[in-house]
Amino acid sequence: MDAYVNFIEYFLPPTRLTNEMINHEHPEWSADKISSKTGIYSRPISGKNEFASDMGIKAAEKLFDRSIIKPDNIDFLLYCTQSPDFFLPTTACILQNRLNLPNYSGALDYNLGCSGYVYGLSLAKGLIMGQQSDNMLLITSETYSKFIHPSDKGNKTLFGDGSAATVVSSKPIGDLKAKIRDFAFYTDGGGFDRLIVKNGGIKYRYDQGKDEVDENGSFLKNDSYLFMDGKAIFEFSNMIVPSLLDRALMKNNIKKSEIDLFIFHQANFFMMNTIRKRCEIPEEKFFIFIKNCGNTVSSTIPIALKEAFNQGRIMPGMKIVLAGFGVGLSAAVGVLEIC
Repeated sequence: MDAYVNFIEYFLPPTRLTNEMINHEHPEWSADKISSKTGIYSRPISGKNEFASDMGIKAAEKLFDRSIIKPDNIDFLLYCTQSPDFFLPTTACILQNRLNLPNYSGALDYNLGCSGYVYGLSLAKGLIMGQQSDNMLLITSETYSKFIHPSDKGNKTLFGDGSAATVVSSKPIGDLKAKIRDFAFYTDGGGFDRLIVKNGGIKYRYDQGKDEVDENGSFLKNDSYLFMDGKAIFEFSNMIVPSLLDRALMKNNIKKSEIDLFIFHQANFFMMNTIRKRCEIPEEKFFIFIKNCGNTVSSTIPIALKEAFNQGRIMPGMKIVLAGFGVGLSAAVGVLEIC
């Protein structure tokens, strides 16, 4: 039995944080400087009372409205987020109820970031091949903007909020009809603190973070907000992705020259382009969709995959590589084959 990515839809909240708005708050960084470094011009930002679960619902409803798959057809829900509604219960159970999915369906959360979509496809494939599901709904949704300190101009330029909903089925019945092939994974938990919100979990539940600044008074970090060691994340991704790509291609018995399109985690333009060069991928085979999305974490790959399809970049017979990398430290590479 095989598993297929059949339908994808995504949701981006209408509120925008533009480079000009960031420049107004931080005059030392011009709008042009931000766009030239990141490739990002604006980012969607969730409302004060709009949460990752709400955005996931909107992506899923959009999918049900535009596909032949309806809530009654879903027998398992996977929800990837690092922005859960509660410590417990699992938000996937709440989504099952709000989406009116059958009671005889499975539902679980898993906590992964930039590699989360590729991991989700591997989990979905395993459940389908194990005959535990016929139609799975995979939702990715993040609201990193709620974790970013108002003075943290670095992370503010990168991250946007967004969600995506994907149907993975045992048969090719959708518009994509992408057969899921094999995966390669990499984990370096020793770097867990390179991208972290330290406070708020059980270990540091009651700790209150204090602003740390450099000798010039510029903001460095606050343990109650998102911290990212950009240099460490860049070095990890730049070092690991090329070899992990080779490993994934070997597992799938495919040569790099046989791949028609590469869709990597849309972190920022500089990082993506550097990794592209290290992997020796031609520009024309490397898809980028980040300009008005920013880094939506686990949703960047499904959003880009959907846009590549919308733009006519995906055709029957093509082979596509997906690669996620970042928080964890975690990376995953998989291959899709379009029917």
